[in-house]
Amino acid sequence: MCTCHEHAEQPARRDFLRLAGVTVATAVTASLLPTHALAASPAEPPKPENQLSPQAAFDRLMAGNRRYIEGVARRHDFLAEREALVSAQNPFVAVLSCADSRIAPEYAFDTGRGDLFAVRVAGNLVNDDGLGSLEYGVAVLGIPLLMVLGHEGCGAVEAGVKAVRDKASFPGHIQRLADAIAPAVKATLDKPGDPLDNAIRQNVLDNMRLVKERSEILRTAIDEGRLKLVGGLYRLADGKVELLG
Repeated sequence: MCTCHEHAEQPARRDFLRLAGVTVATAVTASLLPTHALAASPAEPPKPENQLSPQAAFDRLMAGNRRYIEGVARRHDFLAEREALVSAQNPFVAVLSCADSRIAPEYAFDTGRGDLFAVRVAGNLVNDDGLGSLEYGVAVLGIPLLMVLGHEGCGAVEAGVKAVRDKASFPGHIQRLADAIAPAVKATLDKPGDPLDNAIRQNVLDNMRLVKERSEILRTAIDEGRLKLVGGLYRLADGKVELLG
């Protein structure tokens, strides 16, 4: 004979199993969706002007850089932008750039809040966390443009040059940065010109390649024409972004 306690447990157990079944079914269904279907596009994006093709996004980005160079940046209504972006975002570009304090992508391309999805790490290196961030930006937010942005006088790349050329070593995790940049240094060390400048340029190209090699999500978006990948080099003196690749 079962007890009253057992009778009380049975409905609860059935409810749990029913809920678990729904959860599993939902997870399986989600796993069958294409990656870009993860994006839940709102009926009214917070910034409709950011709904651009990859080429249009690139044109807009470079027009912003020209304004920045000329010192005629637009006036941005940050109050209105804050209110519009409370519940959602739809940036038109993702920028993987160096953490250097002199490099501010939002300023360099004269963008407002909600326009530019910034991933920053010393040496503009592709790592797992950065790739996850970029994949989120493309697969979930629908970003159509990705730029890998290096810059003149990069200290992280300089550390890579010293590690290869002078056998220098660095404390803590700095050595990992130098080691990650070493392939770009080795590929350019014997070429004419300044070793640091050459390595900086090669490092941008290497990380553009790694974006495609290490991320199926980003590679597929590029192959399908949903994402444009470009490389750039920021000049410290005048703020111009030179295109690479």
